[in-house]
Amino acid sequence: MPPRPETPPAATDVRRFGPVQRWVHRATAALMGVCVATAACLYVPQLAQLVGRRALVVTVHEWSGLALPLPVLAGLASRALRADLGRLNRFGPHDRTWLRAALRRDRRPGSRPAGKFNAGQKLYAAWIAGATLVMLGTGLLMWFTRLTPLVWRTSATFVHDWLALTIGIVLAGHIGMALADPEARRGLRTGRVGTAWAEREHPLWRPGPPPHPDGPARPRAGSGRAARAAGRTGPAK
Repeated sequence: MPPRPETPPAATDVRRFGPVQRWVHRATAALMGVCVATAACLYVPQLAQLVGRRALVVTVHEWSGLALPLPVLAGLASRALRADLGRLNRFGPHDRTWLRAALRRDRRPGSRPAGKFNAGQKLYAAWIAGATLVMLGTGLLMWFTRLTPLVWRTSATFVHDWLALTIGIVLAGHIGMALADPEARRGLRTGRVGTAWAEREHPLWRPGPPPHPDGPARPRAGSGRAARAAGRTGPAK
C-alpha cells in the first residue's frame, strides 16, 4: 500500500518569515550573544579569572560589536526584510490599544489588536536598534582613545557600561517571552506559524504583501471570519 500523502503545511500554516528574515535574526542574535558573553567576561571578576586571555576577549568583543549592524545592512537587499522594517517602524491606533491592554494585563480575545508585529515587538525593535547604535558609537570612542579628549572617553565609558547592563536585562526579558511562546519560536525557526495562532495573536495581519504594512485585515479564505462573513451575506446570486 502506498504511503498516505502528508497534509501540506499550507492547509494549517501561514508563512510568517522568509529565509532572509530568519537568517538576519539568527546572525544578529549570534553577534549580540557574543557581545554580551564577552562583556560579562570583561566586567565580572569571577568570569574574567575563569576565562583569562583578556586581550583576546577584548578583541572578540570589539569586532563582534562592529559586525553587529552588518546582518541587517546586508538583508536590506531583500524586499521582504524592508517590508518588515516598514511594519516595525509604523505605530497605529491599534498599537496604542494593544499597549493599554498589556498594561492592564487584559488577555480577553480581541483586546490586543496587532498586525504582523504587535506594539511590544515594535517598541523592542526600536529600542534595541537605538541602543545598538549608541553602544557602537561609545565603543568606538573607547577604542580609539587618541582621537577624542579625556572627558569624551570618560562619558562614553559611563554610557557604554550602564547601557550594556540595561541591554542584558532587556534581552533576558526578550528571551523569556520567546521561551513562553513555542509558536513564535517556530515562526523564526521554520518561517511558518499556525493559522489559529496568527488569528489569535495577530488578528490584523494579512499574510502576503499588503498594500499597507499594517493595513486592516481581510477575511482569509477558509478561516472562521470568512465563513461567518459568508453566512451573513448569504449565497451569491
